[in-house]
Amino acid sequence: MQLYPAIDLRGGRCVRLYQGSYDAETAYSDDPVGQARQFADAGASWLHVVDLDAARTGDPVNLAVIAAIADAVDVPVQTGGGVRSLDAAAALADAGVARVVIGTAAVETPELVEQVAAHQPVAVGLDARGREVATHGWEQGGGGDLLELAARFESSGAEAVVVTEISRDGTMSGPDTDGLRAVLGATGLAVIASGGVATLPDLTALAAIGDHSRRLAGVIVGRALYEGRFSVEQALETLSS
Repeated sequence: MQLYPAIDLRGGRCVRLYQGSYDAETAYSDDPVGQARQFADAGASWLHVVDLDAARTGDPVNLAVIAAIADAVDVPVQTGGGVRSLDAAAALADAGVARVVIGTAAVETPELVEQVAAHQPVAVGLDARGREVATHGWEQGGGGDLLELAARFESSGAEAVVVTEISRDGTMSGPDTDGLRAVLGATGLAVIASGGVATLPDLTALAAIGDHSRRLAGVIVGRALYEGRFSVEQALETLSS
């Protein structure tokens, strides 16, 4: 299972939100490029970058920062937030992003996923409260059923689905293992988990989901790393054991 240290960008800074609320923001660094280097130097083989401003408005105000991150590290960068058109996806590819994550537009315009996947690697981002998927930076509900959408995108050309339990994101209350197990059973896509990881045993629990033939492909970790609950090195050792 791959570790994806998270870099969430808002106004050019590295931040984390609590349960997806833009009014509950904690800023961790004014140097997201430096933070990306730290994660990569510690052994992370992927980085997960989100443009929170773009996720909310569609305006890619952090594109230059994303490009600088991709240029600064030798590991692939997965990026989402505001990818609602072919041009937006192509702009991220031009910036050096290895895989784009399409969330809101995947729900509202599913054919966009196939169109983007024909040109570049793509993952579908499904952010949910329970099984209700939310869109537009998590501010709008009613996006559909999580398991039905995970199954629908299996034939879209997407490489993976990134599943975030909004109620746990940024809370360090533990991951939604039952929900992730259900998603893993609903789709043949690689499943990347996000939300709630606080401890090394949380990572162990995620790695145990599934069986010898199919397990979670990755886990996105943010706040626990920033607040020193464990290090990238410790996380990688746990996931490899």
